[in-house]
Amino acid sequence: MQYGICNLSIVPLRLEPTDTSELVSQVLYGDYFKVLEQRKSWSKIRLGFDTYEGWIDNKQYLEISEVAYKSIHEEFPILSNNLVEFVEDKELQLYAIPLGASLNGLSLLGHTHEGQVIKERMPKSSILETAFMYLNAPYLWGGKTPFGIDCSGFTQMVYKLSGYKLLRDASQQATQGEALSFIEESEPGDLAFFDNSEGQIVHVGIIMKDNYIIHAHGKVRIDRLDHSGIYNHDKRMHTHKLRVIKKVI
Repeated sequence: MQYGICNLSIVPLRLEPTDTSELVSQVLYGDYFKVLEQRKSWSKIRLGFDTYEGWIDNKQYLEISEVAYKSIHEEFPILSNNLVEFVEDKELQLYAIPLGASLNGLSLLGHTHEGQVIKERMPKSSILETAFMYLNAPYLWGGKTPFGIDCSGFTQMVYKLSGYKLLRDASQQATQGEALSFIEESEPGDLAFFDNSEGQIVHVGIIMKDNYIIHAHGKVRIDRLDHSGIYNHDKRMHTHKLRVIKKVI
């Protein structure tokens, strides 16, 4: 088994081993992974944080040892806590890194960082404060940064920055936590899931106070939440049908 770490800011994780394939997620600076299959130009990887799989360009990561992989995996995540920061290599070259980039592998990469970090679990009350850092970020299928993010990437990164682990896709996140019977039982920071006409969970957002929700739909935005689902004031209609509310924390 081979192992790797992302040494660049934001790297695409694709469904198939080609540049034209669908973007299924992103590998952020410092993300570490197992290499499941290696070809001439592409590798199929499994991320250490959430076991998500996809294909990454071989030019966009560095190989590390199993010992290094296990060392990072056993540590509590140290994450960058500004919209954009920089790390510096030994030649004094700068690399931009996004909000939520992992810094546990700095010494492994020979990089230094002097910005703000999060390195402990935050109270549930801090989740919405973190969520607001992504407000107005444009929607991007597979995205995980304030420069483009999808609905489950948004919830995963907000929870990650608060010290909690969510799986990658909305349907996977819906398997976590305790189901609540009514909106009234929920607290700010709980997750609301929404399904399509076929009953498949396709959307997720973070519940706020007073029946509001923050979620990624066109952009990260705040809308009303009721027993039917999300009511979009701009469109004056419900855009998502409520399926279940989950308390993960």
